[in-house]
Amino acid sequence: MMDIRPIRTEADYDWALAEVEQYFVHEPEPGTDEADRFDVLSSLIEAYEAKAWPIEAPDAVDAVKAVMADRHISREKLAPVFGSKSRLSEFLNRRRGLTMAVANRLHDELQIPASVLIRPYTMAPRATSRKKQEKAWSGETGA
Repeated sequence: MMDIRPIRTEADYDWALAEVEQYFVHEPEPGTDEADRFDVLSSLIEAYEAKAWPIEAPDAVDAVKAVMADRHISREKLAPVFGSKSRLSEFLNRRRGLTMAVANRLHDELQIPASVLIRPYTMAPRATSRKKQEKAWSGETGA
């Protein structure tokens, strides 16, 4: 009988990690009960970690930045996907959202999942013009 139990607490998690550790020192033979126990414990650990410490998918801006860094894609090379360097810059600085056309091109050309590209993401706050700031400070309504 296999000594396996659900992982519900940090103590259970620590126990499972200690149990799995032995299989890294002495790898079990495939097809044995020990190999099955290793597989089940590994799956339980993975499920607990996913639940306890979920990792959110990146938003569109972070995904594009990561792909650019990983594949060494320059802004100049990516600008045509956005239509211009300034549009790309505005997007990367969170000042411009993605159009569906650009999201489709990013998906096709960079293989970024569409689900990442269409999720809402945080935009940078809009800068207030100096005239609007001066009116607000002076109490003018503009009417």
